[in-house]
Amino acid sequence: MLETTATLDKTTDEFVIHSPTQTSTKYWPGDLGRYSTHAAVFARLKIDGKDFGVHCFIVPLRDLNTYKHLKGVRTGDMGTKFGYTTKDNGWAVFENVRVPRTNMLMRMANVDKAG
Repeated sequence: MLETTATLDKTTDEFVIHSPTQTSTKYWPGDLGRYSTHAAVFARLKIDGKDFGVHCFIVPLRDLNTYKHLKGVRTGDMGTKFGYTTKDNGWAVFENVRVPRTNMLMRMANVDKAG
């Protein structure tokens, strides 16, 4: 079961992206650990305590000028790989990262300000 959550905060019109457990760590191939500035993150949508299933959110990871992690974001490289050691396969953890409500990919489902 997907453990990462995206909880709507109606007072700020934001989603709070959170990895509540170690097993909710996201693992991706391709530059996540060191170079990616944004990620498409799948999370369980929660509004007023109700679970609306899995949806996708665009989550900024790093400051575009300094490449330092944004507040609540941790990423890293997965370490030595067999055969393709130059590729940065990485992981990410989100600790109450706030993104605008409009960062939800809303082609198939839509959440307005009222939830």
